[in-house]
This record gives sequence, structure tokens and C-alpha cells, in this order.
Amino acid sequence: MFFKKLKKASILLLLLLIMPLHVYAYSKFIYAGGENIGIEIETDGVIVIGSYDINGKSLADNAGLQKGDIIKKVDDKKVSNIDEMVQKINMTTDDTLKLTYARKKKLYNTNLKLIKEDNIYKTGLYVKDKVTGIGTLTFVDPKSKLFGALGHEVLESNTKTMLEVKDGHIFKSTVTSIDRSNGGDPGSKNASLDKKDKTGEISENTESGIFGKYTDKIMDNKLYKVASTNEIKLGKAKILTVIEGTKIEEYEIEIVRINDHADEKTKNILFKITDEKLLKKTGGVVQGMSGSPILQGDFIVGAVTHVVVDNPQNGYGIFITNMLEEAEK
Repeated sequence: MFFKKLKKASILLLLLLIMPLHVYAYSKFIYAGGENIGIEIETDGVIVIGSYDINGKSLADNAGLQKGDIIKKVDDKKVSNIDEMVQKINMTTDDTLKLTYARKKKLYNTNLKLIKEDNIYKTGLYVKDKVTGIGTLTFVDPKSKLFGALGHEVLESNTKTMLEVKDGHIFKSTVTSIDRSNGGDPGSKNASLDKKDKTGEISENTESGIFGKYTDKIMDNKLYKVASTNEIKLGKAKILTVIEGTKIEEYEIEIVRINDHADEKTKNILFKITDEKLLKKTGGVVQGMSGSPILQGDFIVGAVTHVVVDNPQNGYGIFITNMLEEAEK
């Protein structure tokens, strides 16, 4: 009886040993970014960003279409961009299109009635298939060459729809001016973009940031140790960011609260900007700082994600481990 029990225990132990465990393989030391980057994402489908009436009729309403819907197919043929959608419309021999669209990750079908004016079919829809913006590079993993930036998702500005990536790039940009933050009115960086000077390919857009393969020359900068959540301390820290031209500079902050609840993805660190030079120039956290690395000693602990609108001297950051884990999924 003893040997039977031992045999069962051995089999159970063996099963436990061979069951795969999810072990993240990101490097323990990574390069901190801080560079201002341009971002361009081409969507997987065509986003409805608005509608207009034709002869007093709302074709979108009649078809049940809403802002933020992503058109995936026209007459059962996949469309990835506006040019493909227009081509399908021009090929139609009917005044009704069958559309397949996504809303909140679920697929639906509808029929969209067209109206022909001056020998051109009109849909009554305003649409978009790509977005462009700026942000800050957070890290590059020297082994895998994976990069992470922003610390939060990219949304289409009109609909606040999270974009599905068909293709995308990051590229170099230069900060030309700053609109300062004031209480209740977040400011922003203004930048010129050099789309020809690409530095990375975007493969993911997630609530923890944008991720992909870094294609530029790996920077010869200091490597920072990746901080686990229990290694992050309240008190003094720094951020790396650009507020003029392309020069990355360090600015002092103070970490005032740490939120390590598992259900919180992006607002893990509450901090206050204490650097007088930065406050004088920006008034606090501004749009375009998203992704700025947060450093504490020789550790990289996170990245800037949000401004506290009513008090822009304060901001939130995401744990760097949350970004690295998302980058590897």
C-alpha cells in the first residue's frame, strides 16, 4: 500500500514538474529611453469617426453604424485601409453594401445604402485608417531589441477607439515648443516629425503601451537594472525626457504613492515633479511625456503615463515590469 501511494505521489510530482510555467525572459538590465519619438499606426480596418447627412438622410444611422466602429469587410471582402474600401465601392453594381464591422471586439454585419451624386457613390461616413502622434521611448531590451513606449494605449482622437495595429513605426522627432500645463488644462509638447528616419516597427498597441522591434542602432548608454515592485521606494527619483530639440535630460521627481494592486495596469506610481527647471518650462506633466522613463538610483522603475489634470505637477506612472511583460506576450 505504501508503494502504491508513493507511486501516485511520484506521478503527481512528475506532472507538476513538466507542466509549463510562464517565465518572462526579458533582460535584467535594459537601456532607458527618454527620446521624443514620432508614432504612426496603420489600423487593421477602417475606423468610422463620424457621419454626415445626404439629402436629409443619415445613411450611418439607418445602417446602425456608430463612431468607433471598425469596418473589416465590404461585400465579404477584407479591407485594411480607405483605398481598398473605395475600390470596393467603385466596383459595386448595387446601391447597397454589405459591411462587416467590429465594435468592442465583436463582429457584426449590416447593409449600408449608398446614394449616387454626380456619378459618385456617397456613404455618408467620415473614416480614417491611420493615426500619427508623438510620445517618449521608454526602454530598449539589449538582447531581444524589443522596445516599449508611452505606457498606455494609442487611441483614435475622435472616437477614443483603441487601434488594432496592421502596420506601424516609430521615428525621430524634434521638440519645437511647449504648451504649458495649468490646473484643469494639460499642456503638450509640439514637435516636428521625420517619418523617413524610422527607428522601430510597432507590432502591438496595448493598454500598457506600444511595443515592437527596435531597428535603429542600439544606444551606447548606461544599462539600468529592472526594478521589481518591492524594490521601488517612496521618495526621490528622476525622469528622462526631452523638452527642447532632441536633448534628453534628467529631472527630479518625488514618488509619493505606490499602487501594486494586480487589477491596476497603468497608474501604479503617483509622483510629484519637484524640478524647478522643468516646472518653469512645462508647468508640470504635459502630453508627449508619456513613456518618459522613471529612474531611482541604478534602477529603472517605470514610465510616465498620465497627468493629474487638476494638479499637473502630479502624474502617474506604470511599473516597468508591467511594460516588459506585455512586450513579451
